[in-house]
Amino acid sequence: MALTFSVLNRAAIRVLQAGNKLSEHGVIVERLSNGDLRWKVNVMVDGQRIHRTIGRESEGVTREQAVRAIEAFRTKAREGRLDLPTGRKSHATFAELAPEYVKRLDEIGGKNMKAKRQHVAKQLVPFFGSYRADRITAALVQDYTRSRLATGLKQATVNRELATLSHLLRRMAKWGWIKPENIPDIEKGQEPRKPIVILSEQDAQALMKAAIADRDDRLWLFVAFGLNTAMRHSEILSVRYDHIDFEARRIFIPKAKAGEREQPITPALVAMIKRQQDTDGKDATWLFPSHSARAKQPHRANMAKAFLRAVIRAGLSPEKVTPHVMRHTAITRLVKAGVDIPTIQRISGHKTLAMVLRYVHIHGTHIDAAMSAIDNSFEGAITPELHQLPSSVSALESLSA
Repeated sequence: MALTFSVLNRAAIRVLQAGNKLSEHGVIVERLSNGDLRWKVNVMVDGQRIHRTIGRESEGVTREQAVRAIEAFRTKAREGRLDLPTGRKSHATFAELAPEYVKRLDEIGGKNMKAKRQHVAKQLVPFFGSYRADRITAALVQDYTRSRLATGLKQATVNRELATLSHLLRRMAKWGWIKPENIPDIEKGQEPRKPIVILSEQDAQALMKAAIADRDDRLWLFVAFGLNTAMRHSEILSVRYDHIDFEARRIFIPKAKAGEREQPITPALVAMIKRQQDTDGKDATWLFPSHSARAKQPHRANMAKAFLRAVIRAGLSPEKVTPHVMRHTAITRLVKAGVDIPTIQRISGHKTLAMVLRYVHIHGTHIDAAMSAIDNSFEGAITPELHQLPSSVSALESLSA
């Protein structure tokens, strides 16, 4: 419908004195000292005030063009709303949604929450906060990475922050806060690889003995799982009795890192689990139930502190031996036993074969076999006399000196 102007009409504009102005429907006209007219607009669009000068009458600008400018602003706002997430009337900023992400993860028992809270509050919100959550681009993320590295941080530290950002944006999309296509590509920098730490047979026995002696009555079972399955820390703690097929020696893992899978387990571990089930009773659900009234989930979330006690008691290095070392140890033993790579991947739950190949490249039996081809002991050739210079050589050196 065309606008009707009763205040800002032709007759009123003709008698408008210099320095005075008229306004109606967001359109403003002002008489300048030289007699020219200046047209402006001042309207609210999507909660934002838009105040613009459209131009002067001497430049060919008229009231109609000011009206069209307002309509253009509103059309642009409508187009911007076409990609709004369901249930939202306006686009939210990163600073508005990031705290909600932390709050929701707290409610559902998210992992690594201490680090995530710090990343969000101290690094991500200060940098991305003023941007719309659906306008975080790959270029913007690269700017963030460069700015963080410029402060002297290590690439590994920045990568952990980027991992939180990636998880945050993917969760926003999952919860309908942004569109999936608005998630940018987040490239992490190359980190120097750390050596794979594994336990010797003697170390593993010492660790298990220390776990059995610990005050935590489930620590021994946690260690038994780690060394007999190559499962991840969180996967072990979320095991349910009703997910175990004792006959087939399989555990169903519904929420593994690379998707749900059937985890093979050893006969020895089957016997240990049955022993624990006899103690817990047939009505028990979780192998590692939570005993805290404040727990946000029915099973344990972390065994790091108890595991650390066992490591120290076993005389191992707390800096090197973490729960993940048990996974490294189990996978390495499979490699040394000559198990084929696809089978190892099936047991370890790695997403790609390339991740398993790292273990093969270091500990593969084919490497040991290859090295035997150049194994020279020089038996009998190395004698004490080898380190005594002949008299002729000594005399020659004295001459050259």
